[in-house]
Amino acid sequence: DTLNRLVGAGAQVVLSSGNHDSARRLGFGARLLTSAGVHVRSDVSAVADPVMIGDVAVYAVPYLDPAAASVTGPLEVDERSHTAVMTGAMTRIRADREQRGPASIVLAHCFATGGAASDSERDITVGGVANVPLSVFDGVSYVALGHLHGRQQLSETVRYSGSPVAMSFSEAAHSKGSHLVDIDPATGRTEVTDVAAFEAAALAEQMFSFGTRTFSSDTSQCPSGSSS
Repeated sequence: DTLNRLVGAGAQVVLSSGNHDSARRLGFGARLLTSAGVHVRSDVSAVADPVMIGDVAVYAVPYLDPAAASVTGPLEVDERSHTAVMTGAMTRIRADREQRGPASIVLAHCFATGGAASDSERDITVGGVANVPLSVFDGVSYVALGHLHGRQQLSETVRYSGSPVAMSFSEAAHSKGSHLVDIDPATGRTEVTDVAAFEAAALAEQMFSFGTRTFSSDTSQCPSGSSS
């Protein structure tokens, strides 16, 4: 219903698979959905194939499992770490970006250095290391991250939108919502506005009763982050 409402409002929706998703299942029918304005990215080999919304290149990176040969192979990396596979993906993205205009957005699913975790995220540690340095994402206008459930800003260009509703008691004090991002296609400069969701009922009192709100807008201004 949410996708229907977004597309019906004229939005282009960009989605990528997260660590909770089956990339193969999510990617089924992706080409057909593209014609309807819903762009699903779950194929590792297509990380440098952006969705063009006007002059803005949107690169949607699916969750990259460094323990999977289906990830390390296409990215041509030998080291099985989150930093290695994300670096491999971003190297390809930057190479493609050089052929396009200055405005670019990356959607990715990882645990970036400096992020604050909660009890409800699934552990994605491989070899004792889960963090990806922020420097891996240098060179793009805006980075919309998924995985951590708390809405947070890690740098001028890197943010987590967080989960839309609380998923555990550890998130009871979180300020849930989304980010509205205005991007200038000519310069790549961005302006970000925090948009609050309806306040949920107190988690300690009513754990499974949450308020939700759907926001629809042109995704050239409001890109959709990867799912948590």
